[in-house]
Amino acid sequence: MTDKIKIDIVSDVVCPWCTIGYKRLDKAISEMGIQDQVEIEWQPFELNPHMPKEGQNVQEHITEKYGSSLEEQKRSQEYMAEAGAELGFTFDYFDEMRMANTFEAHILLEYAKAFGKQTELKMRLTTAFFSERKDVSDRAILKQALLDVGLNAEEALANLDNDEFRYEIRSKEDYWKNLGVNSVPTIVFNRKSAVTGAQPVDVFKRILSEVLEQLG
Repeated sequence: MTDKIKIDIVSDVVCPWCTIGYKRLDKAISEMGIQDQVEIEWQPFELNPHMPKEGQNVQEHITEKYGSSLEEQKRSQEYMAEAGAELGFTFDYFDEMRMANTFEAHILLEYAKAFGKQTELKMRLTTAFFSERKDVSDRAILKQALLDVGLNAEEALANLDNDEFRYEIRSKEDYWKNLGVNSVPTIVFNRKSAVTGAQPVDVFKRILSEVLEQLG
């Protein structure tokens, strides 16, 4: 079979459910043994496009944005930590954790695509933020992430100050928003059908089976 399932994952680097959703999708793909029949592309979405450079305390941010109490946040974080642990991912929430601006991370993810390293860089950045208490808006952290996945850090970082690359990411963000994507993860199959949220592994298996059937 030559046709592949093209999966677009609209997500943000600092979105915990995007990480859980991807890990569950990846598990479904692995358990079905269809790794060579799937092509994944990450699409940019900023949960907090107006986040200042210095970021904002996570607890303060969540209270402001969603009206969640600290108790509700703690419960939610515990639940995410459990879901992550089941998938081999560590969510290390702490009181001084700061939400970061992710625009430049998205420029680098676009750069990584040409080298087949997009998923690798995405997971490196997500791990840096959630597991290693690192600021993914800091260019020194971004540089290290690029080096960790074997990319040319100097070349990639030069894109951050290039208006053309910045415009490209803004355009892509607008494209998905205009299609009605307003929450992430949104996972799109062959640009025909989509699901939102971190669906269970079995749901992903069912969707993938249906898409494979359509491909014949």
